[in-house]
Amino acid sequence: MYIKNKVLRFATFIILVLLIIYLGSKVSFVYQPLLSLIQVVAIPLLLSIFFYYLIRPLVRYMTKYRINRTASILLIYLLFVLALVWFSASQWPRLQEQLVSFLNNIPNLFYELGERINELEQSGFLSSLFPAGASPLSSVTDYLNQGLALLTNSVGGMVSFVSDFTVVLFTFPILLFFMLKEEGKLGKRIAGAAPIRFQDETRSIITEIDQVLSGFIIGRVLINLALGVLMYFGFILIGLPYAFLLTAVAVIANFVPFIGAILSAIPIVIVGLTQSPSTAIWSLVIILVAQQIQDNLVAPYVFGKSLDIHPLTTIILVLAAGDIWGIIGMIIVIPLYMIVKIIAVRVFNLFFKDKWMQL
Repeated sequence: MYIKNKVLRFATFIILVLLIIYLGSKVSFVYQPLLSLIQVVAIPLLLSIFFYYLIRPLVRYMTKYRINRTASILLIYLLFVLALVWFSASQWPRLQEQLVSFLNNIPNLFYELGERINELEQSGFLSSLFPAGASPLSSVTDYLNQGLALLTNSVGGMVSFVSDFTVVLFTFPILLFFMLKEEGKLGKRIAGAAPIRFQDETRSIITEIDQVLSGFIIGRVLINLALGVLMYFGFILIGLPYAFLLTAVAVIANFVPFIGAILSAIPIVIVGLTQSPSTAIWSLVIILVAQQIQDNLVAPYVFGKSLDIHPLTTIILVLAAGDIWGIIGMIIVIPLYMIVKIIAVRVFNLFFKDKWMQL
């Protein structure tokens, strides 16, 4: 029986969707193997997509000069291996030395931190920052413990997510190779599977998503590298210990919007405070200046208007994704949001815009 009333049709549609979701929850054992498979291949697939957009311009440049695509990919793989060997021989020992020294020196760092906080407490500097009767040292210790617990849980969830390192190590290069070799064919297949009258629109959507992802990933890498260079030279200038290690952590953490910058700033300021309050202040100044240069000079030049997301939207998305999916969700939520936004806008313009304007 056909329901003529639009409200009843819409209500019936919602009820059917909810019914399907409810019935699906009752037979979760049917699709549990599929979810397990997705969990296993998720990290290799995400790494493949990330490096696909970084390497694709090089492959296109080489094929432009009549170099075979397969040979171009293999040559880039060779260059990557050589770069990895160079890093392992020249930079990794220094990074490893600083990491081992930092881990071994954590008890001394906390002792020095306590001494500096006691000095600031005696000087009365901290009295205005904490409630009356509260101990600044115990308050800061509580905040640090909460931060360390949050960081440990996030890292623990990520480690468990990538625990099968062998799968990642061997699957990721193979996936990346075929993605680079079959560039554009997946999009053509998706567009070809759509109804004939929607194929042009589907191709346009796929092209727009491809451009947005490419711009976002390449741009994110560039601005993070720029941020790392600014911070590293600033830390060297003020004589901050573990400058190379802290900069590397900050660059990696900044792939998580907003939250990563805050989390990476905490150990930097703590290490600075163990030296002196002025070093901590200068460390914070360097972080803020570098972030301002990144946000107001580098990011607008790299992204242009392609990253049209309000900062408040970004914060809400990152916090929600972190609560649901952990650190992996915080990293991928912005690209996912942009993909969903592109599809939703196109679908609305195609099917609902004219009807909406006539209401």
